[in-house]
Amino acid sequence: MSDRKPVLEFRGINVHYGPVHVLKDMDIAIYPGELVCLLGGNASGKTTTLKAILGMVQPSSGDVLIDGEIVTDDTTAEIVTRGVTMVPENRRLFKRMTVKENLEIGAYLRTDRENLDAEMEHIFEMFPRVKERLSQKAGTLSGGEQQMVAVGRALMAKPKVLLMDEPSMGLAPVLVQQNFDIIERINNEGVTVFMVEQNANMALSIADRGYVLLTGRIVLDDTAQNLLNNEDLRKAYLGEAE
Repeated sequence: MSDRKPVLEFRGINVHYGPVHVLKDMDIAIYPGELVCLLGGNASGKTTTLKAILGMVQPSSGDVLIDGEIVTDDTTAEIVTRGVTMVPENRRLFKRMTVKENLEIGAYLRTDRENLDAEMEHIFEMFPRVKERLSQKAGTLSGGEQQMVAVGRALMAKPKVLLMDEPSMGLAPVLVQQNFDIIERINNEGVTVFMVEQNANMALSIADRGYVLLTGRIVLDDTAQNLLNNEDLRKAYLGEAE
């Protein structure tokens, strides 16, 4: 992969919340078309990683790059216009707005308005139930339906990189596999996916590569298959990694 330029990159990223050192000298590189997962327990720094990508928190040192350009000081809106968007943890829909209005919000920064209808139809094809619920308030949907709308809203931005924060959280077990099937399909359609997830086995089963984060530091970085077979992965989660 050395002959290709990463679509998304961290170079020596450090993030502090006051005196607390949350991310420590973090280096990641995600290449076009990949599905990469970031694994780690609670308070390991996973969500902060996504916030640093999106410009929602400011690194104390290091650089965030998109397509080789430093974007560390860019606003969240500027990051989104560069083709990076996120499906947040717990969906974060506008619950008093309709499903259609939530989907339209995903496209608010797009300039190619003439393509929105086709984008919407693609989402309906992927999620037929979303089309059935278009006029309903988003807050009345089930957890699984809300997840479909949240993914659809992100796709309305036509991202080249889709960030996903704990996509399996709060979903019934029967819906978790369906959700990961959708993530895999989105990736197969050409969208680069960077996914934060606690369900290591499920995430690694569809990913190309994975990083393991322990108290703000990357402790493992390998192919998904190697990580699945790596005993150190369990040690990292138990806090025993060096």
